[in-house]
Amino acid sequence: MPLYYFSPDSYLSLSSSHRSSSVNGTREPDGVTFFILQGLSSLGEKQMIFFVILLLGYIVILGGNSMIIFVTLTDPKLNSPMYFFLANLSFVDIAFTTTTIPKMLSGFLSYVSSISVPHCFVQMFFFVQLSVTSRGILTVMAYDRYVAICKPLHYTSIMTRPVRLLLVIGSWVFSTVIWLPVTISALFRPYCGPNVVKHGWCDPTSVRQLVCADTSVDNIVSLFFGVVCLLTTGVLILTSYILIGISVSKMNVAQMLKAFGTCAAHLTVVTISYTSASFVYISYRVGNFPTEVRIIVAVLYAALTPFLNPVIYSLRNKELQESIRRTVNCSEI
Repeated sequence: MPLYYFSPDSYLSLSSSHRSSSVNGTREPDGVTFFILQGLSSLGEKQMIFFVILLLGYIVILGGNSMIIFVTLTDPKLNSPMYFFLANLSFVDIAFTTTTIPKMLSGFLSYVSSISVPHCFVQMFFFVQLSVTSRGILTVMAYDRYVAICKPLHYTSIMTRPVRLLLVIGSWVFSTVIWLPVTISALFRPYCGPNVVKHGWCDPTSVRQLVCADTSVDNIVSLFFGVVCLLTTGVLILTSYILIGISVSKMNVAQMLKAFGTCAAHLTVVTISYTSASFVYISYRVGNFPTEVRIIVAVLYAALTPFLNPVIYSLRNKELQESIRRTVNCSEI
């Protein structure tokens, strides 16, 4: 299917059913009913390269994370809390990427990529909410590793099934409570034109630029809640690993290596997740970043960790490797 370069302003002039009048892509203040997602349309036919890469990455994300969920639910040997949390993280990763990647892929193949206002804010909410939820679960997994290494004799009595469920539910509640007020506030702001979102999806910062009012308070509130999310989870993860480090320093070499092996996969995922988030933050704060570069950085952030999670855990965890191998062998019989 051919890809077309389009001008959002020219599209607005064709959309008489959705506008009152348009001058240079702006609209009269009768309210915007839909947004146009600019994406990487300025790259023209070169978009196909990104389309193929993103499609293959999304297939790997769905396949790898689905495999982890399947084996952890069906293999009795993987009934420990660590695999319970890993399955929940894989589910969140699938949901997180599904909020944005399919819409962006369809945008590559469309003359124009539009999205209704309600759908836009639903996408915005779940994108951020699931991002925070994944960090909440990473925090819970850090606590699980702390208990396993620092309090091994009490591990089973502490990490009971009700406690595991409570920790996961807490991650979802925390992310919802943190971001829902910001999304509702953004929804009721006036959007009278233009309606071109300079992003691949309804990114909060990009949508906020279209508000027909002063957004200084919105920027401060959004930044505050974002910092709270990152700092709360980041500090808790860091605290867990500091306590783990103190405990490991008192062990012999064999115990140290075993403890390191237990934490290596999780620590790798945490490092990648927070590093990619930092790059996205920098791209928004540096004014001379081209829109296309900022979108590509955001896509890498959205897809990189969900893409690498199953790979990292599969490579670093022998039990998971064996379970996947048994599952594949059974399917071949």
